[in-house]
Amino acid sequence: MQTPEPLGGTRPTSRDVARAAGVSQATVSLVLGDKWRGRVSERTAGAVREAARGLGYRPNLAARNLRLGRTRTALLVVPALTNEFFAHVYTGAAEAAARHGFGVVLYPSPDGVGPARAPFVSAQAALDGVIASSMAAEALEAFRGTDLPLVMLDSDPAGTGAAAHVNLDVADGMRRVTGHLLDLGHRRFLHLASAAPSWTFDVRADALARELRGTEVRTVRSPLNVADAREAATLALAVPGPRPTAVVCDDDILAAGVYKAARRLGLRIPEDLSVTGFDDMALATVVEPELTTVRLPAEEFGRRGMEALLAVLAGEPPRPETLPVALVPRGSSGPAPAA
Repeated sequence: MQTPEPLGGTRPTSRDVARAAGVSQATVSLVLGDKWRGRVSERTAGAVREAARGLGYRPNLAARNLRLGRTRTALLVVPALTNEFFAHVYTGAAEAAARHGFGVVLYPSPDGVGPARAPFVSAQAALDGVIASSMAAEALEAFRGTDLPLVMLDSDPAGTGAAAHVNLDVADGMRRVTGHLLDLGHRRFLHLASAAPSWTFDVRADALARELRGTEVRTVRSPLNVADAREAATLALAVPGPRPTAVVCDDDILAAGVYKAARRLGLRIPEDLSVTGFDDMALATVVEPELTTVRLPAEEFGRRGMEALLAVLAGEPPRPETLPVALVPRGSSGPAPAA
């Protein structure tokens, strides 16, 4: 697509982009404001973006008739930086922020669990809003009493104190995992649950309990690291009596610990023991056999969280969102072994 030069050689405007793409200025505003889905076709959105790139168009942020804050900076609070999932959440949030001239500061909660301390004394003056991922609302006391809008990700939608909520359908993810294993004939289960207190893990546990009612289920908890998961799984699988034929893990990291425990105990995956995870990060395809897990759209999650914060700052009514997840069957799950 060849784009014409802006009139008079001046800085390109949205009118120039509209003329180059053959659309209205309203359409340009929708596309470049990332509000085009459901209103503009994918092809038209692509044409607008290509025209903007070709012209070197940059939005005139000062001219926007939106109440988008003072410093154009958002804070993303996460439980830890050691989990790949949160890196993808940050990537998605930062991409959405950049399209609106915002920056994102990433801040981990101390020791991986709350409460989060304010990262700097002047936080209220230096920020326009806060996005908190996978944390309890009470862990964010440092930001209460300020006028900073708060968007909660992966948290109780009935919780108070947040301007907007964006969630993942983790209950459906657990239903998909358990349905998959039940279809494979499994009736004795071990649930290797995260020891971290969090709404998202409580939802997974509740869904698993409902779906596996009438089967044998034992739950053990472990911190979210491979070494502790290996020890917890080793002890649980070595208990005298009929051994579980499937281990359902709250996270891929926990599943990696189960792999190590199985090797230590001489168990084959999946011939003797099926193992499932949750997240579908890089680790899921590094282990052998590759891990059956639930794919969480982490980058999209971060994007939607940032878009929710921008909407709140623009005075738009918040719309709670729940993003779908997907089961990814791989080699770690197979038919239940014969009794």
